[in-house]
Amino acid sequence: MKPAIAYLRVSTQQQGKSGLGIEAQLAAITAFATSHGFDIIDVVTEIETGKGSDALRTRPQLATVIEIARLTGATVVAAKLDRLTRDVHFGSGLFNRTDVAFKIADMPHADNFQLNIMLSVAQLEREMISKRTTAALAAAKARGVKLGGPNGCAMQKNRALAFAESLRPVVIPLIEGRSSREIAAHLNAQGITTSTGGAWQSETVLRLINRLEIA
Repeated sequence: MKPAIAYLRVSTQQQGKSGLGIEAQLAAITAFATSHGFDIIDVVTEIETGKGSDALRTRPQLATVIEIARLTGATVVAAKLDRLTRDVHFGSGLFNRTDVAFKIADMPHADNFQLNIMLSVAQLEREMISKRTTAALAAAKARGVKLGGPNGCAMQKNRALAFAESLRPVVIPLIEGRSSREIAAHLNAQGITTSTGGAWQSETVLRLINRLEIA
């Protein structure tokens, strides 16, 4: 059995206290380890943001995990790529290492080099979505969609519509022949988050598709 260290991360103190996401991450890592011959020798949980190109300064647990892995030869395993990082610069520093191997439970066959490429593609997609969002409300208005006024509820609705529009080129080709659960899995695998930065579920995909159909 190959040694592995499970690295779990949630972003806020509230999530840490509630355990939100931690159990699911550990379950995914455990299933990966069982299927691929890894023995989990330690489980480390970090409650901290993943933002920033110098994240090791604010994520001491990750720094410790990397050092232990370097000394023991263990593989660092996370449930999803974004639990390690969403930042290309920081991720490049991680995945270009030759002394520590990383594995992602939902990308079981990807090595360090492939993870680096996937991270770059995910960030490019996020940047493209951001640019499309800027023009999305104008596009919706041009098609005759009635937008709300400046009050809070209307602005929130407009932002939701703009976000849906920004994903139109990505989601529409996926609809035919795929369930909402399968679409959610595809979006998550590509590193595309919901408007609140979370993972896609069947319900959030259905709401997104409904907004696109209305628009």
